[in-house]
Amino acid sequence: MLFITLCLCGEKINTSSQMSEVENFIFEKEDHQQEILQFLHDLMLSYPEVTDKIRYRVPFYYRKSWICYLNPQKNGSIELVFLRGNELSNASGILNAKGRKQVAGIEIFNTKDIPLKALDEVILEALLLDETVPYASKRKKK
Repeated sequence: MLFITLCLCGEKINTSSQMSEVENFIFEKEDHQQEILQFLHDLMLSYPEVTDKIRYRVPFYYRKSWICYLNPQKNGSIELVFLRGNELSNASGILNAKGRKQVAGIEIFNTKDIPLKALDEVILEALLLDETVPYASKRKKK
């Protein structure tokens, strides 16, 4: 969905009345993060049957289960985080777990620096994993 941003006295004005929850989230961010978020949002929705939804105050993308989410960072970057990152091969080495046990992501500072081929491979692998191996919670049962 295309939306227009008008600036009056330094404030953004939303001219689209039919924006989704995720598009509203993107619209509310600063210009730099907004550009990265919009690019990644459009990229994720370009894959068949991928849908978006705000969960835990950030955009999540899923098919059968959650695939990934977009996490704005305080340093101005956006981290694209794969929920089953520990199960992905990460053959290109672009994912960083940052000490986390399950998730792994790629931190993006600028849209022109995104390694599209490597990112596409990771997304396709995550979608294939979602399609073929049901997600099983690793939480300990009480």
